[in-house]
Amino acid sequence: MNFKILTLFPDMLKGFVSSSVIGRAIEKGIISVNLTDIRDFTLDKHRRTDDTPYGGGFGMVMTCQPAVDCIRAVKSRLEGSVRTVYLSPQGSLFDHRKAVELSGYDNLILFCGHYEGIDERIIRLEIDEEISIGDYVLTGGELPAAVVTDGVARLIDGVLPDRICHEEESIASGLLEYPQYTKPRVFEGLEVPEILLSGHHANIEKWRKEQAYQRTLEKRPDLLEKLEVDNNAKGT
Repeated sequence: MNFKILTLFPDMLKGFVSSSVIGRAIEKGIISVNLTDIRDFTLDKHRRTDDTPYGGGFGMVMTCQPAVDCIRAVKSRLEGSVRTVYLSPQGSLFDHRKAVELSGYDNLILFCGHYEGIDERIIRLEIDEEISIGDYVLTGGELPAAVVTDGVARLIDGVLPDRICHEEESIASGLLEYPQYTKPRVFEGLEVPEILLSGHHANIEKWRKEQAYQRTLEKRPDLLEKLEVDNNAKGT
């Protein structure tokens, strides 16, 4: 899968692209993540990509020409299915279900806005959907683009060492993850639950499921409601 991140500040994402799971997946050729500087497409001699808003108001707005030309240039070089996403606080909330949906495309273009937003005509001409990572405002779309890239990329076969990593983990299963422990057995008087040391895999699995349910009930009861609705819809 190919991720194309269109941004005014590519340096913000260079560390993300080269590090950890994403960096290793790129090295293996499982995915590609390319950063494109929107400024490279402006016709303005001062490389400006923004202007004052019509009707007055605070701040600056990203202009149509460099944004539209940038998106179209990137699209023209792609093969297969393409989804173009604008990272926006007005978009639908990014969740696991959306990540699964986006992982089905061959190419994902992520457009990072800045300033007070982008000219509405960019959205009407070139954007397939708007996505938000939460009900708060950030200075730009770079961090949301990294979140979406990470959330989608880890669903691609081969990115994680084992498919079970993303099928049974927190949220993906519909529940929060059970408590995890590692060495030492005792730390500052707190001991690892005895069941995890028993070697009885069936009992351990039962304990983990109970803990996952209880933790979800305490911390995110809304997930249980959603899981119940989904199960009812499936007739399970």
